[in-house]
Amino acid sequence: MLNTLRLKLLFSHLALIILAMGVAGGVLLASLERYFLDATEQSLLAQARITAQTLIPGATTEGPQVEEQAALSNTIQQRVERNIAVQTQNLNPPADVSLSNLDLSYLTETTLQLGTQLETRVRVLDTAGGVLVDSTGVTVTETLAGDPLVQSALKGQYKSRTEETYAGLTMSLALPALVEGKLVGVVYVSQPLRDVTIVLRDLRLRWVGATAVALLLSGIVGLLLSRAITRPLHRLTDAAGEVAQGRFDVAVPVRSGDELGRLSRAFNDMTARLRVVRQMQTDFVANVSHELRTPLTSVKGMVETLRGGAVDDASVRDGFLATVEDETDRLIRLVSDLLLLTRADSEALNLHREPLDLAELARVTVARLQSHVDARALTVRLDATPDAPLAWADRDRIAQVLLNLLDNALKYSHPGGSVTVVIGAREGDALVQVRDAGVGIPAEHLARIGERFYRADKARARDQERERGSGLGLAIAQALVQAHGGALWLESEEGVGTVASFTLPAA
Repeated sequence: MLNTLRLKLLFSHLALIILAMGVAGGVLLASLERYFLDATEQSLLAQARITAQTLIPGATTEGPQVEEQAALSNTIQQRVERNIAVQTQNLNPPADVSLSNLDLSYLTETTLQLGTQLETRVRVLDTAGGVLVDSTGVTVTETLAGDPLVQSALKGQYKSRTEETYAGLTMSLALPALVEGKLVGVVYVSQPLRDVTIVLRDLRLRWVGATAVALLLSGIVGLLLSRAITRPLHRLTDAAGEVAQGRFDVAVPVRSGDELGRLSRAFNDMTARLRVVRQMQTDFVANVSHELRTPLTSVKGMVETLRGGAVDDASVRDGFLATVEDETDRLIRLVSDLLLLTRADSEALNLHREPLDLAELARVTVARLQSHVDARALTVRLDATPDAPLAWADRDRIAQVLLNLLDNALKYSHPGGSVTVVIGAREGDALVQVRDAGVGIPAEHLARIGERFYRADKARARDQERERGSGLGLAIAQALVQAHGGALWLESEEGVGTVASFTLPAA
């Protein structure tokens, strides 16, 4: 049933509303019920006290807030407390209120009436639990000694009770009456809680109605909210399906700045990068095909020429074989470079790190290229600063990086110019810079230098087909430096020169 995010959001929203309304309603109704019961008990307690003070001269009561007593006359007397009035007739208490002769039998001739709209029943009991007077006016000969409330009161303890009877909820309390500290009787008060029950039932019905209205409104809001949330997700799902089928030109609209908006923006950035990667992949395959086709075509042509009879001419044969060997070496270098890049991409390079003296490695690399330096009448200087640290790197891999950077610097320097290799430190890392004063790189090409098979001067490269590289040198250098946890970057100005820099972790 809950197989869509929209339904899950809707039902979770409604469940949260039901839970909140249920907890809030339950706590509120319980608090109101407790309040009504406490108020009713206070009212009954006040009525019981007034009755005891009215009927028993000099009587005091147990329980909270015991009040000072006052004598009342034996005719119609009235005392009002909290809008409660007690009326009596034929009340003839003894003149001498003392423990030795106090007897509550005079109450049997007394008529008791509460001047209140509450349906309260008041009974005064003797010390044996027998009923002496009943506010209902009925002459009762029963005894309430078996009632737990009366039993507690006869022991001098105030107690109240709320119980379910045939007429509904009823609250009762028994209040001990004392004269000079001795129990002389019990005031037993009870009242049906029909009004409280009606009020609570009405509040429950109103709460159920309010809950129903809240659920209806919440359902409408939940539908709109879930629709607003799931619509962008549906668009993202559809767009992801398009991307999965190879269509990277799709884009989802970004209409908010929240998490969904950021997700849509990230998706659009991802598809844009995928388009770039796909184009780079296409260019890469095309470049590899071109790089392989050129030497293979050359080798095939020479082999066909040799088979056509040129093999009999020793000078021609030797020249062709030398060319075939050169092209074969070129193919081997290309395949090796591609294999190295593949390993770097898959993080499968096996680096044998050790503390490496970059200045000494630079001197060795320059010596390997001395023939190129002499052929172009160039000058190569090494500048190692005193604070240059040892690098934590693979000697052979970094030698390859230096070789590629120096080869580029020598290749594009003016004859008679100079190349400088600087060994120093940068923010705690080892720094290497190869500076030349050659032709430089045009600004529009600088950002793409380092892409595989990319050349800034393709026309000149075609004219120098024999001398040019594969366009992988800087890509390999960058991959090797990054595999060590370093960074490589270029700074160049056309006609001024180029500075190739890279950093490595210090040993």
